[in-house]
Amino acid sequence: MKLYSYFRSSAAYRVRIALNLKGLAAEQATVHLLQKEAPTAYRAEHNPQGLIPALDSDDGFLVQSLAILEYLEERYSDPALLPQGLAARAYVRAAALLIACDIHPLANLRVLRYLKHELGQEQDAIDTWYRHWVEDGLVRLEAFVVNEGRSGRYILGDSPTMADCCLVPQMFNARRLNCDTTAFPRLVAIDANCAALDAFQRAHPSVQPDAE
Repeated sequence: MKLYSYFRSSAAYRVRIALNLKGLAAEQATVHLLQKEAPTAYRAEHNPQGLIPALDSDDGFLVQSLAILEYLEERYSDPALLPQGLAARAYVRAAALLIACDIHPLANLRVLRYLKHELGQEQDAIDTWYRHWVEDGLVRLEAFVVNEGRSGRYILGDSPTMADCCLVPQMFNARRLNCDTTAFPRLVAIDANCAALDAFQRAHPSVQPDAE
């Protein structure tokens, strides 16, 4: 397998974690999102969306991080990243989607670039936008996790799931942009528990081959 990735992409980070948790090796191909030529060539040669991650797998070329996580779960079911039981699976998917659909799209690189270049916003205003929507989303996720009463060391009990694969990259970005994490202590604790696992450590942006 080959994973098209960028070290600081939270969506690619999710997939790196899942691959590690499942003990799967994937060659990494860097798509440098801050260089104009690299995404253009990638779009023309591999993925017309121009987005990462993408996984060149035994079953074809796969895009969109949550679709890739679901593929990995179905193709390589052990260890599982989704629990047994319909309600528990729905809970894990809901937590993952809250991050991937409600938080990430409002604060991804394309949005921040549009705010800067097309709308002429100053960097301080862009950073304020970022922190507002990330903190707002993580507060909502905290409330969801606490209210459901299903968390333990991780978002669901004491085994990591695809929800944790999504949480850790979002927490990394929140800290990198100086978000206030005091309003979601349960998520902070879960993130710390994930950070103790080798699979999460090896997926961290700082140890990727293209890290700057």
